[in-house]
Amino acid sequence: MRGKGMTYDTGFVRSGKTSRVDFDPDVVRRELTIIRDDLHCNAVHIVGGDPDRLELAARCAAELGLEIWFSPYPLELTVDQITPLFADCAQRAERLRKAGAEVVFVAGVELSIMNRGFLPGDSVEERLDALLHDPDGPMRRLAEVSARLDEFFDDAVSVIRELFGGRITYACVPLERIDWTPFDIVSIELIRSAEVADQFREGVRALVAREKPVAVTGFGTATWRGAGDVAPRSMEIVENDENGDPIRLNGDYIRDEAGQAAYLRELLEIFDSEGVDSTFVFLFALYSHPHRPDGDPRDDLDIAGLGIVKVLENRTGHTYPDMNWEPKAAFGAVAEHYRGDGVSGF
Repeated sequence: MRGKGMTYDTGFVRSGKTSRVDFDPDVVRRELTIIRDDLHCNAVHIVGGDPDRLELAARCAAELGLEIWFSPYPLELTVDQITPLFADCAQRAERLRKAGAEVVFVAGVELSIMNRGFLPGDSVEERLDALLHDPDGPMRRLAEVSARLDEFFDDAVSVIRELFGGRITYACVPLERIDWTPFDIVSIELIRSAEVADQFREGVRALVAREKPVAVTGFGTATWRGAGDVAPRSMEIVENDENGDPIRLNGDYIRDEAGQAAYLRELLEIFDSEGVDSTFVFLFALYSHPHRPDGDPRDDLDIAGLGIVKVLENRTGHTYPDMNWEPKAAFGAVAEHYRGDGVSGF
């Protein structure tokens, strides 16, 4: 495996609100240093909806010598709004590349599901329903989505290439049928569930057989017992308010850090042994889902979170006394695999 990566969240922006309220440059630099030194990563997938934040984090990563996957992550935008965002970010990524950083530009993540105009519907749930429960069959809808994505990328990738001289990719979901001709790297959100577990390794092997290098982005699972069996939907145990912000869990779940760690360890082994070029664990910290060990267990949003650290409220951790989070078992599992010498710990 060439790229040993971690996804780093700068804040997902929806309707003008960000999921990561506090964004301290000193904290960003410290976290990226930990990602490099203690998780043994050599690459970081920097995601979010605010171009200023993306650039700030990318500059920190560049100074640390990390390969940067510069990844604007539009949410609930229209097609006409996405391309200007990409153009802005492409210029920022190019400045970093020209200054000597290794930069890959990621032209969005799960665009057809997370944004408007590719599928009918005003929410992720409505769009997924339109895709999976089309009365004329899902294949017709998949063909329509693929055609719309191809048309969008014909224009968007041309705009990006005018502004950015490095490699370009797109982080797709398996349901999207992407024409990879305009791209330099095939990137896919490849998440194993119990339904596909017996075919998973073979599927990875088939992907790697392509002519272009393959990266796996966005793989991970939540921190409750059984989450790995439904991993693409393991965050769906949260009740949200009218603004889409998480409030509490929708039931009683057993915390299972060991299960999350085992899941990541198993997938990393498969990706590595089957020749995947780069992997990006999703994700380092999810600040919108804090760990609340005291009180009602349904208030512990971290159980539904995919972070490999648990975010603490109004206190700092023990392992890193200057940080307001504590590593989970998954942190050690990722560090051990990326370190590559079989020694547990970080």
